[in-house]
Amino acid sequence: MSKLFFITFISICLSFSPGNNIVHPEFSYNLNQPNAIFEMPESLKEISGLSFTNNNESLAAVNDEEGIVFLINKITGEVERTVEFWDEGDYEGLEIYGNDAYIIKSSGTIYQVKDFLSDNPKTNKIKSFLNKENDVEGLACDPAKGCLLVGCKGKIAEGESEQSAFKKAIYEFDLANMVMKNEPAFTLTLPDIQEYISHMEEHGDSEKLREVFADDVEELKFSPSGIAIHPITNDIYVTSSKGKLLLVLNKNGKILHLKKLKKKIHAQPEGICFDADGTLYISNEGKKDKAVVYKFLSLN
Repeated sequence: MSKLFFITFISICLSFSPGNNIVHPEFSYNLNQPNAIFEMPESLKEISGLSFTNNNESLAAVNDEEGIVFLINKITGEVERTVEFWDEGDYEGLEIYGNDAYIIKSSGTIYQVKDFLSDNPKTNKIKSFLNKENDVEGLACDPAKGCLLVGCKGKIAEGESEQSAFKKAIYEFDLANMVMKNEPAFTLTLPDIQEYISHMEEHGDSEKLREVFADDVEELKFSPSGIAIHPITNDIYVTSSKGKLLLVLNKNGKILHLKKLKKKIHAQPEGICFDADGTLYISNEGKKDKAVVYKFLSLN
């Protein structure tokens, strides 16, 4: 075996090692330095879901109290229009797909607002097997699969088990048949996160993450609060207000990144969405201060 062949062989082997950057590519955003900060009005102090309109001209948001979609100028951050779709309720997730808006309650009920920007939008109420115990929050659209991704903060719907405290689920809602699929599309588990942390080469967050996801924890300290699919890479970004975290999965559910967010900046990360060029937006519910929407330009 020649020396050149041996070196080439070792290089190929290393390229498939768990901690290699090919598996875990460089993260594209500086989440501690937003490029713009939009302060929200009092009506959006409890901002939850976040999305973009079909033409990518405006952000859309809901709060967790009123059946209203708020249209926000993506340049100025000003609320320019509101669309009422239902009565008061605990609305958590929002996604715009085509001309329709989809809003989900923590109970798992989905509201489809047909032609929501027209003069006469029509709202359809769709119930699923998910309920308050599943504590639904995140909602994203996967146009390639024709489905909505639905993230649950609470129990996994397959039933309570000895390990249920260490799992979180993301389900698929089939837009063609308007039905929630029974089996999770993605299951987040404590062992999977621990394995990622053990192989990660990223520095800075690793020590804090090991503390959050230590072997002796009593539950998985990651609860999906927002979901979005990157328009270019198709990676799935999931925020967790609990623990102040951002998780990135590839389309097969493999963990690519797990980032610890600074609490001083991200007081309560709820909604997340992308502009068509990959610009990232994250909404934070207001606590003592006003709610904000942060804008992050891609570093790549």
